[in-house]
Amino acid sequence: MDLLDEARRARLDETLGTWQQADCTLGNHRFLFRLDTEAPLTEPAAVAAADHADTAEEDVRGFTVVTQTCDIVRGCSDRPFVQLSPLVEVSASTLHEVERGRRPRYAFVPALAARNLVADLDRVMTVEKALMAGWTRVAGVRNESDARRFRFSLTRNRARAAFPDDFVRLIAELTRRLSAKHDAESDEGRALRALREIRIRAEPSWSAEEIQVMFWFIRDENSPSFEGSSWDNYREQWLRRVPTTRRFNRIDGAVQTLDDLTAREYVESDPLDFDHLSVRGT
Repeated sequence: MDLLDEARRARLDETLGTWQQADCTLGNHRFLFRLDTEAPLTEPAAVAAADHADTAEEDVRGFTVVTQTCDIVRGCSDRPFVQLSPLVEVSASTLHEVERGRRPRYAFVPALAARNLVADLDRVMTVEKALMAGWTRVAGVRNESDARRFRFSLTRNRARAAFPDDFVRLIAELTRRLSAKHDAESDEGRALRALREIRIRAEPSWSAEEIQVMFWFIRDENSPSFEGSSWDNYREQWLRRVPTTRRFNRIDGAVQTLDDLTAREYVESDPLDFDHLSVRGT
């Protein structure tokens, strides 16, 4: 190995040793991707590369590193690449939903919340570490709790549940209500914003001929009631919008804390997201 190359790699390794997953870089950057030149699905503000007509670049506000920290800090000779997701600006209401984990397309980046910037996890670009080493690093998370939440966002983006089409249709009125009221300055809107998440469990399974559905509206531990009203009042309002059918023959629900749920109940349930609640083919 050339001594200059070895010295350069050593400098890169030292520089990259300060980076970790969820760290960001801001400024004028470009996201590189491939296009279907025969029938493009989108018309992004992109410039096709001169030597590859099916390759395009889109201006983005910056990048978030989604590669695991342990692989970022490993030597360039062993792990020469990192993966990045572009930063995109969202509305204040969408930012709140991302922070609450209700938009699995995106990951919340605490350091950039004041700018309304989030990581778009549906898009990932691979670059050499040497390119990242020249960027100004912005620490994306403040503590281990933030880092854990970011890791959870990455997992959820790839592993979220695909509810059956007939169940999506069944809860259509409920999801419309939740979406419409979530940001409203009303008792119901504030109650929805106070929820940590909504989880759903199918018993015995989503493929069964007859299914009992359980909704868990998970609240914070320090909110046994909401603004003087019982949580059960809201639970009943929401569940009235989910009718029983021959297949979904029982609909139950409860407002609980994470401590109230058993580990089995949590792992056998799925979060109700505002993304991807559409019937295939529509």
